[in-house]
Amino acid sequence: MRMSSRIAGILLLGLLVAFGRAAAAETVTVFAAASLRDALDENVRAYQAHTGDKLVVSYAASSALAKQIESGAPADLFISADLDWMDYLERRRLIRVDTRRNLLRNRLVLIAPADSRTSVKIEPGFPLARVLGDGQLAMANPDAVPAGKYGKAALEALGVWKDVARKVVGAENVRAALVLVSRGEAPLGIVYRTDAAVEPKVRVVAEFPENFHPPIIYPAAVTATGKTATQAFLESLSNRAARAVFRKYGFQISGPGLI
Repeated sequence: MRMSSRIAGILLLGLLVAFGRAAAAETVTVFAAASLRDALDENVRAYQAHTGDKLVVSYAASSALAKQIESGAPADLFISADLDWMDYLERRRLIRVDTRRNLLRNRLVLIAPADSRTSVKIEPGFPLARVLGDGQLAMANPDAVPAGKYGKAALEALGVWKDVARKVVGAENVRAALVLVSRGEAPLGIVYRTDAAVEPKVRVVAEFPENFHPPIIYPAAVTATGKTATQAFLESLSNRAARAVFRKYGFQISGPGLI
């Protein structure tokens, strides 16, 4: 009888411990730029395995995500592909400014389908319109989405935007632009170097010189309503293992320092 009571006590203690762990684990919702999908997914899997916390990531254009947060979407962490949309939320007091930091950097490239023989050097006045011919230029929406804004800025600085503006297909986000080129629906596209690296059906034709567009910076910040566990995940994205993953996918490390 005494042995049965002891066993029952051990089982009860085990249940209480398990329940306590389950209660302690939090679900953190991350809103992240579409271009981060592959690298961030890998870091999320590693973090969940290590901590037991659950992370749910929603990927889209930074512009769309920022607007969703403004409308009350329950995001705990926002990682943008440019400074503008993070500034947008900061002005509306929708992020915790003390957590904001520049996380990553990227490069802009001109891509074509993998079997294309297109060749062109990116320089002032380069013949992009001629190379496109009757085809279209795939890029993220140049009026709102970071990748599209960077691309438009570069083409304007290079003096060729006016020649190709009517040929632009403004996609919902940079990964949608990547898909258009990978399927051969557009002969050329402008995406991030990291996007091109994960899609074997495209190849990089040329890389845009960085001095022709604003620096491509990915800021991150806990939202104003972010859960307590969010800060720990954000910190983890600057550790050695996470940085190695980001580098593997072609990102440059911007550094963990606060903005």
